Amino acid sequence: MAQNILCEVNNCVHNMEGQRCGASEIFVVSHRGKNASKQEETDCKTFEPTDLG
Repeated sequence: MAQNILCEVNNCVHNMEGQRCGASEIFVVSHRGKNASKQEETDCKTFEPTDLG
């Protein structure tokens, strides 16, 4: 798992020095159920869809 999780939400309790996330786990959601086609459909700036074809 990535160790350098970034957070730009200044008032989050998990936002540590250098905009690093200090949460013990990360929860990423899709706004389209369990699948998304593009980053804009998620709350994850690093989302890239898998090739399911």
